[in-house]
Amino acid sequence: MDVSGHSRNARRPRARTRTRTRTRTRTRTGILLSAAAALAAAAIPVSAPHPTATAAPAPDPVVVDCFSKPQIRPEEYLLACGDGNNRLVDLTWNTWGPHTATATGTDLVNDCRPYCAAGRFRPYPVTVTLSHPQPWPDHPGTQRFSTIRLLYTDTAPSPVPKDVTYKLVYEPPPTPTP
Repeated sequence: MDVSGHSRNARRPRARTRTRTRTRTRTRTGILLSAAAALAAAAIPVSAPHPTATAAPAPDPVVVDCFSKPQIRPEEYLLACGDGNNRLVDLTWNTWGPHTATATGTDLVNDCRPYCAAGRFRPYPVTVTLSHPQPWPDHPGTQRFSTIRLLYTDTAPSPVPKDVTYKLVYEPPPTPTP
């Protein structure tokens, strides 16, 4: 026995406790370092794609408005750029893809009675389909829809048929060559 009255064997459990504490501390440290390494590896950007990888898909086509601005899923679209007497409103787009876009909405048409300045805008429920995308000159990589189809779901404005398709793209005549 020592002076304190405890035997030497009483100190051994403390030694085991210290060993267990060191082992637990080392284990925790190892786990924390492993977790930190895993997080660091996840944060490092992946190398650039292989040169033979496919290119990103082309963006969906746009519809060009009266001011030559590209629009995607517009809520309104002016059909009569010259006088503003025909416009699509409240458009809800069901699809907008690489070949077609479809929406439902209302075609507001001025009845021009007795003349356009005194006429009233009348609403006609309509289904709109944009189609035939073509390259947009002077806008590399951008396609624009070139036709619009209006299918009136109730009555159509007189004398327009219930199903009508218009060109959206004005193509000037070719320049004569000398």
